[in-house]
Amino acid sequence: MVESLSASWVPENVPDAGSGRPEGSRALREAEALLDSLPTILIGLGQDLRVTRWNLMAGKVFAHAAEEVCGRTLDTVKIPWDWDRVRPGLERCRADGIPVRLDDLAFVRAGGRDGVLGLVINPLRRDGDVFLGFTIIGADITERKMLEKQLAQAQKLRSIGQLASGIAHEINTPTQYVGDNIRFLKDAFEEFIGVLRGDEELLAAARGGGVSAELLRRLQEGRERADLEYLVAEVPVAIQHTLEGVERISRIVRAMKDFAHPGREEKTSADLNQIIDTTVTVARNEWKYVADMQTDFDRSLPPVFCHPAEIGQVILNLVINAAHAVEDVVKQGRAAKGGITIATRRRDGWAEIRISDTGSGIPENIRHRIFDPFFTTKEIGRGTGQGLAICYPVIVEKHGGTISFDSEVGRGTTFTIGLPLGEQAGVV
Repeated sequence: MVESLSASWVPENVPDAGSGRPEGSRALREAEALLDSLPTILIGLGQDLRVTRWNLMAGKVFAHAAEEVCGRTLDTVKIPWDWDRVRPGLERCRADGIPVRLDDLAFVRAGGRDGVLGLVINPLRRDGDVFLGFTIIGADITERKMLEKQLAQAQKLRSIGQLASGIAHEINTPTQYVGDNIRFLKDAFEEFIGVLRGDEELLAAARGGGVSAELLRRLQEGRERADLEYLVAEVPVAIQHTLEGVERISRIVRAMKDFAHPGREEKTSADLNQIIDTTVTVARNEWKYVADMQTDFDRSLPPVFCHPAEIGQVILNLVINAAHAVEDVVKQGRAAKGGITIATRRRDGWAEIRISDTGSGIPENIRHRIFDPFFTTKEIGRGTGQGLAICYPVIVEKHGGTISFDSEVGRGTTFTIGLPLGEQAGVV
């Protein structure tokens, strides 16, 4: 098995490595050295899963030398990776005869710290038909994943920064009428106190048996100045408005906290409708002046197994993109105000999100580029070309989902996201 694997690396003009000629032996040694020097993990397995190849990088990553593992079956080698994903991967590769990707495979690094692997299990065949075993190729991508996480968080904080003035305005508006209502309640309380003191004076006079006409006149004038009928009608309204204002502020703050939170490393079950609602709240100042927002949530939608913070970032990017598209139409005078609609549905084991706008649409000649990094048609300061570029890898690569769009120039655009539910959610 080792010879057959190594031979695939030998140039065609080199004599057969097994012929015994010095040239063949030298070529074989060079091929062996080449395999060992690869900066990627390379593991060869026979049909019975016995290790036939274990290069230096595999030894470095898993802290096992080649002489310790070659000849042993893979399951007897103490490799600290997620076997619950590796075993089914090997089975699928054998059954289907195609490479199987194991992205973001958890393992324990040599120092005892948690790490992440990116592996591909390939079927090894001779003459295209005879199954010989497997090759596992991959790398320790822990540092890359950490960098991706930092970049994603930086993008999220950048989004928060861009929305900061709008969020401040959103908080300032209810804060102002909460303050106004509290000042009104303060004045009303003083009026009520004046009336109550008059009532106490009246009660004391009645107990003494001498309620004078002058006292009654003064009390009547005090009640008229206080305008009790008005206060009785308006105080409950002011209290209700104050409570609504406080709840509005609390909701904005909660949304900011949820959105800015870095999230968990692993996927978790999350309420997709809640994620969207939170994101719409955070982005309200981006769309409220140019569009009416409508949400049509499927309340029976089950929790989605996902990275909630990253899904929230995708929704935010799409909502802001929709708001900008609608704003372009409004500025051209073609409409006083546009519309954005976000709907969720359950379809055939998938959660579907549809974000539609009545904006300017996407020209056909650039549609193939909208998910490209740094591609933007917006002016400097309004777009960086990262919004939609982030959406594709998050949805497709990290969640095994789909993202597509339909657009008509001058009529609007609809982005459709599909996220797997249930058992399908684990197949990524």
